[in-house]
Amino acid sequence: MTTTGFTDPRPVYARATEQAAALVGTVRPERLDGPTPCAEFDVRALLSHMVGGTRRIAVVGEGGDGLAVEPVAEGVGDEEWAAAYDEVRVRVLKAWESDERMTAPVRVPWGEVPGHAALSGYVMEIVTHTWDLAEAVGHPHELDPELAEFALAIARRVLPDSAPRDAGTPFGAIREVPEGAGPYERLAAWLGRAPLSRA
Repeated sequence: MTTTGFTDPRPVYARATEQAAALVGTVRPERLDGPTPCAEFDVRALLSHMVGGTRRIAVVGEGGDGLAVEPVAEGVGDEEWAAAYDEVRVRVLKAWESDERMTAPVRVPWGEVPGHAALSGYVMEIVTHTWDLAEAVGHPHELDPELAEFALAIARRVLPDSAPRDAGTPFGAIREVPEGAGPYERLAAWLGRAPLSRA
């Protein structure tokens, strides 16, 4: 799973979006106003961010200006979130098919980076938001621990514990986790999140 010396994130991203799509498909309209571990998002706003953020990385992969794309999805009906997410995730997979896209520089919110680094960052984002959504809707599916381990490795690289987190960082301070915590709990804690039951 390596391409010219880096770990190819495309298979991992595909698995992460399949997991997210399965979970989004379980969300009923009556849950849309419920809380999530992201204090600024209820379930509807989290789904909007997941769809909008995925559209942004699709545009980046297509060679467009992803920073011009707001990471929100407007006008999606309460029954339409699964279809909206599935449409944009398929678009991302197509946009990032070529090996050249992995090494070409692209602009993302955290700077100009090679394509593989950009897509790895979006693995971290979708895996984290999948956990957020699972917390919000009561964990109807078991989540893939390998995806969390990959996302946590990326999180530790791009957000080391030595780096200060200020108002410009979209993640809170690292939280302590109990001994023996699973990979999703460790990922969430590294990104400043707590399970809803303890938030």
